[in-house]
Amino acid sequence: MKRLDGKSALITGSARGIGRGFAEAYVREGATVAIADINLDAADATAAEIGPAAYAVELDVTRQDSIDAAIAAVVARAGKIDILINNAALFDAAETVDITRASYDKLYAVNVAGTLFTLQAAARQMIAQGHGGKVINMASQAGRRGESLVAVYCSTKAAVISLTQSTGLNLIRHGINVNAIAPGVVDGDHWVHVDEMFAKLEGKVPGQKKAEVEAGVPAGRFATPSDLTGMAVFLASSEADYIVSQTYNVDGGQWMS
Repeated sequence: MKRLDGKSALITGSARGIGRGFAEAYVREGATVAIADINLDAADATAAEIGPAAYAVELDVTRQDSIDAAIAAVVARAGKIDILINNAALFDAAETVDITRASYDKLYAVNVAGTLFTLQAAARQMIAQGHGGKVINMASQAGRRGESLVAVYCSTKAAVISLTQSTGLNLIRHGINVNAIAPGVVDGDHWVHVDEMFAKLEGKVPGQKKAEVEAGVPAGRFATPSDLTGMAVFLASSEADYIVSQTYNVDGGQWMS
């Protein structure tokens, strides 16, 4: 028997990267998975590549109507929702004196409000179903510490850790376990974008920042999405029924807590 047999999952921002890796792992473990993404064409393509247990759902986590429609689509397709991964997120970097309200508002709308109100909508459905569920929020090592050029992003991920603690304490009486994963540095398209930002801000050549960061990882390399899937499967399974409000570092040894 697979660890997620018969489970219905929704993963936000899962057309590519870490979210896609989670979706592939969940399907291997027996779940049906909604590939929820603001880019519906990309979500459709990813679902088709993963196979019949995956399907696409359009989702903009900054819009309540879109969140509600996505939850309804999952219930219409799978009959229920058992697992939510709040993976959708945005990154930005700037000198403190150059932070804009537009950047602040955009990151908080996706990383914090998007996480909270998608969690809320899923929890309401899980409570109505009456058999609990699992919510996994994606935090970051950036939420554990400050970083000189990343004040807004770091603060959003610290907020995700705090939301995980409070909502987990509130929802466990309904049998809903809320926990989080705090990755370190994960290779992929995201880090190409991050490296380009730091090249401009710190006067580095392309690829230099990435190499410097990788050299500082105790495990000796960047993570890949597959390095995170074991924790994501575990937290979604019955093995994690007694785990509440925790944030797990999966970062190659970069942070200890």
